[in-house]
Amino acid sequence: QVQLVESGGGLVQAGGSLRLSCAASGLTFSNVFMGWFRQAPGKEREFVARISWSGGSTVYRDSVKGRFAISRDNAKNTVYLQMTNLKPEDTAVYYCAADRSIVAVSSTPQYWGQGTQVTVSS
Repeated sequence: QVQLVESGGGLVQAGGSLRLSCAASGLTFSNVFMGWFRQAPGKEREFVARISWSGGSTVYRDSVKGRFAISRDNAKNTVYLQMTNLKPEDTAVYYCAADRSIVAVSSTPQYWGQGTQVTVSS
């Protein structure tokens, strides 16, 4: 059974930083693409970032480029999202996702975590 468990969310002031973690189990972690999505209240879930098997390739949505960094540690079966210079509009539930397809991981990933709340105060 595949499990993705996020942690690291919380309340932070604008301009602050947080690092989210997602621990994966039940899959061959080094063989899957990993991604992060977010969903703000009243809005649809949106893609934030994805990373390749090796970690050598990353993609971000435009609004987080230069502020967020996705990384992974295949020895620990964990993917991270380092978020800096946070803005109130980054407030959302952040979800970790996994898929064997590079296309699907950015749109309709097969596996999802339960989400972790990030709240940025102004």
